[in-house]
Amino acid sequence: MSETKTNAMRILEQNKIVYESHSYPHGKEPPDGETVAKLLNREPESVFKTLVTKGGGNYYVFVIPVLKELDLKKAAKSVGEKSVEMIPVKDINKVTGYIRGGCSPVGMKKQYKTVFAKECDTVPKIIVSGGRVGLQIEADAAELIKLVGGTIGDITF
Repeated sequence: MSETKTNAMRILEQNKIVYESHSYPHGKEPPDGETVAKLLNREPESVFKTLVTKGGGNYYVFVIPVLKELDLKKAAKSVGEKSVEMIPVKDINKVTGYIRGGCSPVGMKKQYKTVFAKECDTVPKIIVSGGRVGLQIEADAAELIKLVGGTIGDITF
């Protein structure tokens, strides 16, 4: 079965980054990250979610384990802002080009400052959205971070 490549997948291939794609069944609403991990038969520690925030007139992207929460104070500090807040769900597509549940740190409309949670160092590979609901990509965290010009930070609780 050949799958339609997403922007994220094309960018990984153009940059010669080895990845594995995983599909999972879903309904109308995207499942939460813990459910995605179960559907993929993977440990939730290796599955990461992509969150988009705004602070000081800029957008920032944070990639954190699905079982963790983003600490907004730590997140703001990691990008040199006084504060950051989650953007409204209705703005996700306008800002990133992706939809809720299918937001990948790779291939957004613009490259925003991106911080990966330090937990990405504790697993050999991380799984992030592949750019649409029902599709995840698994790759080496260091390669993803380098690709998006990201950093690693202490941003969760």
